[in-house]
Order: sequence, then structure tokens, then C-alpha cells
Amino acid sequence: MPEYEDIAPNFRKSLIEKMKVNVPYWKLLGMELVDVKKGWAVVKLPFEKKLTQPDGVAHGGAIFSPADAAVAVALLGLIDRNETLLTIEMKINYIKPISEGDIIAEAKIVHRGGRTAIGDVEVRNSNGDLIAKCLATYMIIKNKK
Repeated sequence: MPEYEDIAPNFRKSLIEKMKVNVPYWKLLGMELVDVKKGWAVVKLPFEKKLTQPDGVAHGGAIFSPADAAVAVALLGLIDRNETLLTIEMKINYIKPISEGDIIAEAKIVHRGGRTAIGDVEVRNSNGDLIAKCLATYMIIKNKK
């Protein structure tokens, strides 16, 4: 199991706070950044009725969203300040439904190239059961000055 390098403590604290307050989509869903290192992150989404499909289990998008977000945050410690990220492809296999507790996505960056990065994600419930497995490809773009 690889060790992930810590990011600067102030940057880590800032990210955790920023994601709670400054990212409208995260706020809408109720997602929380649990922890982050260079190339690794954990995002939690507490289960709520607003996230369900008609059968009362979490909608696929409610599982997809923290998985996608975890990859993005894991990459933040691996890119330069003049770079930004975009999801260009994500495959997800749904394994088990969830209707209570937390949706917890743990992302690990398995490749960081010059223009793309690949993240591997396991999504689990509060009991640690695997509920989804994902593979995401991100584009890394230089910001225009």
C-alpha cells in the first residue's frame, strides 16, 4: 500500500473549510472533505432522503458525486497553481444499494501525466461495505494568464 505525502497543514485546513463553504454543489448535496494528501482523498456524503430514487435507496448520482469529488481533491496536491482540472471520463460499477449512514469515497491517484490523470475510487457505506468501484480520467489544463 503506497504512502501518500502530506500537503502543507495550512493548505489542508483551507481545503477542508473551502469545500464546505465555497463550492455550491458540495453545499447543495452536503458533501464533506474528510481528509486529503497528495494523490489521496476521502469525501463523505451523509445519506439523506433528498438523495434517493423512488425505492428509497441512494440515487446513482449521489454515489457518483463524492467519488468524482474525491478524485479532484486528491489531484489538487499534485498540480501547479496555474493548472486546473476537468473530469473527462468516469466509469462506475454499483455493487450494493445504500439507504442509511454515510457514502464514503476514497480516491487514489494511480497516474499523473502531463495532460491527464487517472483516479481509482472505492465507495463504501458506514459499515465499510463496498458499494461502488470507480475509475476516473481527468484532464489537466494550464490556466490562461
